[in-house]
Amino acid sequence: MAETPMNVSTPTPDNEDTNNENIRCLTTLGHFGFECLPTQLVNKSIQKGFSFNILCVGETGIGKSTLINTLFNTNLKESKSSHFYSKVGLKVKTYELQERNIPLKLTVVKTVGYGDQISKEASYQPVVDYLDAQFEAYLQEELKIKRSLVDYHDSRIHVCLYFISPTGHSLKSLDLMTMKNIDRRVNIIPLIAKADSLSKSDLQRFKSSIMSELVSHGIQIYQFPMEEDEDAAQVNPSINGLLPFAVVGSMEEVKVGKRMVRGRHYPWGVLQVENENHCDFVKLRDLLLCTSMEDLKDQTHTQHYECYRSSRLQNLGFNDMGPNNQLVSFQEMYEAKRQEFQGQCQREEEGLKQTFMQRVKEKELTFKDAEKELQDKFEHLKRIQQEETLRLEDERRKLEEQIIDFYKMKTASETSQAQVCASVKKDKERKK
Repeated sequence: MAETPMNVSTPTPDNEDTNNENIRCLTTLGHFGFECLPTQLVNKSIQKGFSFNILCVGETGIGKSTLINTLFNTNLKESKSSHFYSKVGLKVKTYELQERNIPLKLTVVKTVGYGDQISKEASYQPVVDYLDAQFEAYLQEELKIKRSLVDYHDSRIHVCLYFISPTGHSLKSLDLMTMKNIDRRVNIIPLIAKADSLSKSDLQRFKSSIMSELVSHGIQIYQFPMEEDEDAAQVNPSINGLLPFAVVGSMEEVKVGKRMVRGRHYPWGVLQVENENHCDFVKLRDLLLCTSMEDLKDQTHTQHYECYRSSRLQNLGFNDMGPNNQLVSFQEMYEAKRQEFQGQCQREEEGLKQTFMQRVKEKELTFKDAEKELQDKFEHLKRIQQEETLRLEDERRKLEEQIIDFYKMKTASETSQAQVCASVKKDKERKK
């Protein structure tokens, strides 16, 4: 745009002053030029809508649902969780909210059965797996040839509200183990749930104890930005000093004086949820939903997701530096990996062929040995059969000779018996 902006005046010669008096000036009906770009971005963002994903980690009955309802001033209806789950699970719900024509797609992920098992060693693993699964889904969408990131529902978790039981002493080993394993994957904001169960002095000591434990164990929690603007630069350092936030949630309206406020009614008085002297709920709501929502989303993408992405690609063998410590493009690295993979496949194929041929030869030798063994057995059995046949023939011949001798003896016996009978008959006749 080569024209001179309307708000910049240009010097005119003295002899043209009289001519300029006759020029008719027009007033603009609206903004024009590149100063309209912010307005265009705002309108486009409003038309597209916004999304925000929250992970609530805490024990059953600690007040996760109540706090979410209080934060967004709406009743997100859902069934109550039980204490009798055999393992830790996650409940994912997506809600369509609207405030002053600004649409918000809110995804709330809550732990189910967290801390209810006897063995709590692997209680954090479902949370870690879910966070990695969302990063992996986004990475796979990025690596597609035809990407649709504009219409893609980004399910990466932007903030983790970690609910700490108001014990007043120290963090549990499960809390330390879980936050240690997820601090590189998500922005953690620790909260002391049901903070109205502690006195102010005990609450301050509990906060100091929690922060010292987090520092000693090297657990990184989300720090509210200090370089956004002057107001944030002045407010956020003091806000970071209030971590972990002591919060109380309630959708019940209680009458205080002549006005109705959200709070909890006790015999000793009324605890007002939105009173900064009673709890840190207002600070959490303002920072989470008003000043730091976009920063949470930016931190998720630029730090946690980029860390996962670089680690994932390095595990796959990709790197920005070549073998000679020279910068290489992703395409060059992919081509090198493809050639290396093809070479590896060819080597494995040749190895499989050689192994197959060797096994075939071994099988042939084995078959020949088996065939020879069978042939030897056949010859041996054949000899045994021949010997048995000769033996049986010899026995048959002997039996035939014995039969002939028997018949000869029988004939001789019958002849001699006839002669005796004849001689006896003659003797009887002579006597008569």
